[in-house]
Amino acid sequence: MSFGLRRWQPLLWVGGLVVLFGVAGVVELATLVSLNVYVILSILALSMALVWGVAGIFSFGQSVFFGLGAYAYAVLALGGQGSAVALAASVVVPCVGAALMGYFLFYGRISDVYLGVITLTASLILFHLVNTVSGADFRLGGVALGGYNGIPGVPPPALPGGQELDFVQLYLLSAGVLVLVYAGLQWLVRSRFGLAVAAVREHELRAELLGYDARAYKLAVFVIGAGIAGLAGALHAAWGGFVGPDVFGIGFAAQIIIWAQVGGVGLLAGPVVGCVLIQWLTTWLGQTRLADTNLVLGVIFVLCVLLLPAGLLPWLRERLRRSTGASS
Repeated sequence: MSFGLRRWQPLLWVGGLVVLFGVAGVVELATLVSLNVYVILSILALSMALVWGVAGIFSFGQSVFFGLGAYAYAVLALGGQGSAVALAASVVVPCVGAALMGYFLFYGRISDVYLGVITLTASLILFHLVNTVSGADFRLGGVALGGYNGIPGVPPPALPGGQELDFVQLYLLSAGVLVLVYAGLQWLVRSRFGLAVAAVREHELRAELLGYDARAYKLAVFVIGAGIAGLAGALHAAWGGFVGPDVFGIGFAAQIIIWAQVGGVGLLAGPVVGCVLIQWLTTWLGQTRLADTNLVLGVIFVLCVLLLPAGLLPWLRERLRRSTGASS
C-alpha cells in the first residue's frame, strides 16, 4: 500500500512547528541566540522565494529592502518612537522604496537581466552612501547614522507594558513571524492573485492578451517581498543590537541568491532550506578557517547551477516521489 507524500505532510508540518517553538525550552540560551539568526534570515529567504520563485523576478534588491527595514527600525526605536511604530516603519519604508523602484523597472519594461543589474547597482549605491554618512551632522530623528561604524545599541521590541523582550521572547517572536509569513505566502500562491502571478511568470505576453496587467502584478509582488525583507531586517537589527552598511553589501546580496539557487526556487521552502544550509556552512568555515568562505560559496553556486539547476529541495521531492511510486 502506498503512502503518498501528501498524506505525511500534515504530520511533518506539526512536527516542524513543535521543533521550531519547542527548542526554546530545551537548548541553552547561547544556542538559542544563534538559532534565532537562522530563523530571521529564513524570513528574508521567503521574500526571495516570493519575488524570484513565484513571480520570476530575478532581483538583487532583497538586501536593499532588508537594510532599509533594519535602519528604519533602528532610527525609530532609538528615537523613542516605540516598538510598534518602528516595526511598522520597517515594513512601510522598504515597501515605498520598492514601489518607486518597481514602477520605473516594470512600467519601463526593463528585462530580467537589466533588472538584476539595476537592483544590484541600487545595493552598491546605498552601501557606499551609508558608509559616507558619518559624523555628528548626519542624523535622523536625533539618531546618528554612524557611517561605516553603523548604529549600535539597537533595542529589541517591547511588550505593551514597556518591558523589552528577552532573548527567548525575541526568538519566539521571530519564529511566529516566520510561520505567519510562510502561511500567508502559501495562501497567496493559491489565491487568484497568485495564480495570475504564476501566469505572468510563465508567459507574460499571453497573460496580457487575456486581460491581466503584468506590470501591476509584478509591482505588487515586488512590494510585498520588500515588506517581508524589511521586517526581517528589523528583527535582525533587534537580535544583534546593531545595524551597519554591510547589510547593503554585494556579498550579502549574493548570498541571498545562493540560498535560493541551492534550496530551489520552485518551492517556497526551498530558499529557506538553502538559507539554513549555507548559513551553517559559512559559520562552520568561519570557526574552522579551513577555506575561504566566499570561494566555497562560489563553488557551491556553480555546482548547483550545473548539477542541480532546480535546487536541492525540488530534487529531493522528485526522488522521493519516484521512490514511493516505484514501491507502490
